[in-house]
Amino acid sequence: MNIKLTKEKINLFTRIGLFVSVVVIIVLLFPKDKKFKYQYEIGKPWTYELITASFDFPIYKTDEQLEADRKELLSAYTPYFQYDEEVAGRQKEKWLNDWSKKNPEPPAYSAYVERKLNEIFKKGIISSGVYEQLMSNNRKSIVKVYKDRKTEIISTEDIYTPKSAYEEIVMNKPDYISVQDLSSYNLNLYLIENLRFDSITSQNVRDDMVKNLSLTSGMVQTGEKIIDRGEIVSPVTYSILNSMKIETQKRNTAFKESGYVIVGEFIIVIGLILLLTLYLYLFRQNLFENLNNLLFIALMILFVIGLASIVLRFTNLGIYIVPFTMLPIIIRVFFDSRTALFAHFITMLIISFMVDNPFTFIVLQIIAGMTAVSGLKDLTARSQLTQTAFYIFISYSVMYLATELISEGAINRIYFMPLAYFAISSALLLLAYVLIYLFEKIFNLISAITLVELTNINSDLMIRFAENAPGTFQHSLQVSNLATEAAKKIGANSLLVRTGALYHDIGKMINPQYFIENQVGASNPLLEMNYVQAAQAIIRHVPDGVILAKKHGLPDQIIGFITTHHGRTKTKFFYNSFVNDNPGITPDEEKFTYPGPLPYSKETAILMMSDAVEARSRTLGEYTEESISKMVDSMIDSQIADGQFKDAPISFKDVETVKKVLTEKIKNIYHSRIAYPELNKDIAVK
Repeated sequence: MNIKLTKEKINLFTRIGLFVSVVVIIVLLFPKDKKFKYQYEIGKPWTYELITASFDFPIYKTDEQLEADRKELLSAYTPYFQYDEEVAGRQKEKWLNDWSKKNPEPPAYSAYVERKLNEIFKKGIISSGVYEQLMSNNRKSIVKVYKDRKTEIISTEDIYTPKSAYEEIVMNKPDYISVQDLSSYNLNLYLIENLRFDSITSQNVRDDMVKNLSLTSGMVQTGEKIIDRGEIVSPVTYSILNSMKIETQKRNTAFKESGYVIVGEFIIVIGLILLLTLYLYLFRQNLFENLNNLLFIALMILFVIGLASIVLRFTNLGIYIVPFTMLPIIIRVFFDSRTALFAHFITMLIISFMVDNPFTFIVLQIIAGMTAVSGLKDLTARSQLTQTAFYIFISYSVMYLATELISEGAINRIYFMPLAYFAISSALLLLAYVLIYLFEKIFNLISAITLVELTNINSDLMIRFAENAPGTFQHSLQVSNLATEAAKKIGANSLLVRTGALYHDIGKMINPQYFIENQVGASNPLLEMNYVQAAQAIIRHVPDGVILAKKHGLPDQIIGFITTHHGRTKTKFFYNSFVNDNPGITPDEEKFTYPGPLPYSKETAILMMSDAVEARSRTLGEYTEESISKMVDSMIDSQIADGQFKDAPISFKDVETVKKVLTEKIKNIYHSRIAYPELNKDIAVK
């Protein structure tokens, strides 16, 4: 089955892809392991709010306590030694065999020697090095492990080294045995260890002892007070706080690993982003239809959420250090207050699921966002952003102190550190100038700052315009004034329409002599052309204006005024003249019609009305209130009848308001003046 991809389907799939991408990225930005937000030291006062246990948790011992308990436990540790029961018999037999090879007679006193060897080997002999280690570690006993795995605990003092075993035989001999006789037996050669350290068993026993060491020293019950603001952090409290930190991180990790949590995050984010999408679709259709604008708003939201995620994940800084109000400020600069606030509220609701105390966070961000939008109606001067940043800091601080007073009930219990974060985040808002410039270039947007710069009539382009087409330049100034007043009355972007009006006719600079406002006492070259050629010469100023605008780097929004200020109207003078002079011949209407498109916004519609009215006003024979009003109604009504405003979101009420404004402004321009009396020269002035 072949699926035909139309432009509408591609746009739909692109928007769905953008929606899904934004949701997935936001969920990925959710902190998976929240950091413990408190910092504390033993002997220092607690600077945060009252802390009570929100769940049961054990009190973990400190590293020092664990080490002390470990040493105490291991002091009773008894090492294990394997006992070789066959060593005694082998060594006695070896001693007798070696003696018989050198002496025909059996050794004297062999009965005594054999008895002592049996006693010594039965108790056990260990190496001198191991014995010294036992003594240095204060091991008072060892565990003797027999061949059948039976064990016996014996005192360390009862075991021998080869040296002490030999001394035992020699020093405790009967009086009838001489030392010289015993020395001749070379018994020291046969006194070897029959107790060997069992490292594996000893280590296993040691590990089991350490493993069973208790890591806790008590429990904290839910609701139990831990510490209050101003109290000194004692060693005991320090241990409890550390325990709460460990358990909180464990619970957060287990909580975040749950698949249900991910599902919940997706539902929340999808719901909130869907609300923003519906708002744009229902109330800001022009923004929704422009994929560039959607991408810009999405990236702004992700940028702010990303900053919040970085602060929460990788720093111990307070969340309020993030300049959240940069979002509504920048969106307001490019679009409108309502869109800026809606995007800000949606973003802050998402971030509230990442932070502690979300209620206070939401309250502060709503107030700060409203302050940002209210204080920055139009960003036309550098001082405005600085003032707005100051107002935001004040609103943050006042509302935070108010909420703290409500929760704490006393000034001395207020935690003042967030005020520093508010100051830093407010100062960071000044970076919005740089971001606004970058976003203008990247997303082809236009800000009030740029519009103010473009309205400078002393720019090179405007000076050339005034020199090459002075009549058209004056016409543009008049249209600019008319359109600005009309835009103010119906709530349109007055600065945008003022700028668009200044540039709407710059195409006439190419051939200014074709236009009557520039023909001062000269012949009209259009009269030398046929009607089609003349119409095309007049229409040509629109594409010429687009070429000039692009050459001088004017934004697309301003170019839109150039292309739409005549919409799809006809050059009626030449069209009507052609029809009148050529009865029975059907004219090619396209050759007499401007290429368009039709006005697509309130601002472009206002310009079209203002341009037509200003041009027509110059042809009036008399300037009375009735004639002006009739002229304005006639011009705009004919545009409506031609369907020129069917693509513009402008209401009949707005049109009537524009008519009234244009009528009043034209009357003011062409108001009658008092005739000054001439001086009678016959009367002498004394």
